[in-house]
Amino acid sequence: MQEGTLEHIEETIENSSLWEQIVTFLNYKVITLTDTDGYETGVLTVRFILIVISILVITTFVLRLVNKLLLRRIPKENHSEFFTIFSFAKWFVYVVVLLVAMNSMGINITAIFAASAALLIGIGLALQTLFQDIISGIFILIDQSVHVDDIIEIEGKVGRVEEIKLRTTRAVTIDNKVLIIPNHLYLTNSLYNWTQNGTTTRESVEVGVAYGSDVQLVKKLLLEAATKQELVLDEPAPYVYFSNFGDSSLDFKLVFTLANSFQSAIPKSDIRFEIDKLFRENNIAIPFPQRDIHIIKQ
Repeated sequence: MQEGTLEHIEETIENSSLWEQIVTFLNYKVITLTDTDGYETGVLTVRFILIVISILVITTFVLRLVNKLLLRRIPKENHSEFFTIFSFAKWFVYVVVLLVAMNSMGINITAIFAASAALLIGIGLALQTLFQDIISGIFILIDQSVHVDDIIEIEGKVGRVEEIKLRTTRAVTIDNKVLIIPNHLYLTNSLYNWTQNGTTTRESVEVGVAYGSDVQLVKKLLLEAATKQELVLDEPAPYVYFSNFGDSSLDFKLVFTLANSFQSAIPKSDIRFEIDKLFRENNIAIPFPQRDIHIIKQ
């Protein structure tokens, strides 16, 4: 009868004391680990499994205690970001504890990694973008470059941040469409945070007038169009740039400040309506490009 079989265990239990029965049960080999050449690299016994379970339970208790202690020192508005980072760190701790426990019990971890090297490489390549997103998410939460309720612009898309997760950021556009942004895009693209310096933002409307127009009157009318809008703030006051002598027009830029830049398209549209109305009333022409075509007959 081979040692380690169920029949051997039963026979030993019948002919042994209680303590010997317990020791025999704990030393029972559940799985024998071997490398690619067939050499034994470790043995999983009942005792080892129970020890690992006990270690994981203790680790869980310690992590919960650390979680409670850290939450007391972190402002409530940053709790969601902390939970995201802590959840990632928690699984990392579990993996490290498990590997240390296996190594201390005599299991050759190096052999296990070597046997599964090809599989790990394949998984690593397949999850490359996922890891990029996770690392980028950690950077975002640590350096505080983006917060919930910030208005951001990336790759020409604008949205208000609703939730920052470890892999993605969830934002809502002005059309009430959900925008899911993979976090790695923050590292590979320019990110515009409209509200990092405050809730107010500067906006502008550009317009061109015909050559020969009264530029002082144009400036007055543009400021009047801005001040008539309720959403435009009085301080700082709107102002006008004479930006350029264009090919077909004198170019002006009306600059104003809004408290809610997320809805900037609405006041900009209203200001353009008002500018068109005031220009018509005061005979200010908005030109369009014109070209002269000369036909030479031969």
